[in-house]
Amino acid sequence: MMQSVLIAQQVGLEGRLAPFCFSVSQGEIVHFIGPNGSGKSTALSLLSGLVEGAGQVTMKGQLLNEVDLPTLARWRSYLSQQDKPAFSIAVHHYLSLSLSALPNAKVDDIETAVRFISNTLSITDKWSRDIQHLSGGEWQRVRLAAACLQVWPSLNPDAKLLLLDEPAAALDVGQEAAMYQLIRHVAAQGITIIMANHDLSRTLREADTVLLFDQGKCIAQGETDIVMETTRLESVFTTKIRRFEVDGQAGLFFID
Repeated sequence: MMQSVLIAQQVGLEGRLAPFCFSVSQGEIVHFIGPNGSGKSTALSLLSGLVEGAGQVTMKGQLLNEVDLPTLARWRSYLSQQDKPAFSIAVHHYLSLSLSALPNAKVDDIETAVRFISNTLSITDKWSRDIQHLSGGEWQRVRLAAACLQVWPSLNPDAKLLLLDEPAAALDVGQEAAMYQLIRHVAAQGITIIMANHDLSRTLREADTVLLFDQGKCIAQGETDIVMETTRLESVFTTKIRRFEVDGQAGLFFID
């Protein structure tokens, strides 16, 4: 049986998220789904180790609240929801910031990883641009590239976990497809992915495990097909949902 990368025991935040238990294995792709305000972002922030609430989060056998920030930065990367920072900086300099916790990474390995990630997300031509001059979609892809670099296994052998809070925000259909291609590649290298997501059809196809949140509670978790039963989803999202399949790919559509 594969060892758990992260274990959450009765983790919650008063007034925002009721305590829940959760564990995740190496290379697993987990989606947090639910309506806006249901607790997905709060759950991710608690698992990141940057917000402390009730319960315990353990990673590599240690409580996250007892791990110093430099070590935490080597173990996991966390892409939160946020606006652009106030400062101006070129994209390539911004990407280099994500490597600050990895002083032993080799230059050749860094160049290979940066080029692969940039090519996958189509941001190579943005390297010299100021981040303040990027569109919303461009900025989101740059942020995603930085988050992936931080836990790229060839650069960071200590990396275990990538946390993503609605990474598809501001992305068009093609950019979203590239994002999922990159996420699958990262997971295939043994990095565990936990992400909040609104595209339920994507979750149906991409997630190994799903946690469903509603009104500040985790109301279901487990295998994707089981958690995403249409009757349950209709109750949570208060709309009619139908499942379909095209060319072997499952999806969901909503009926007004």
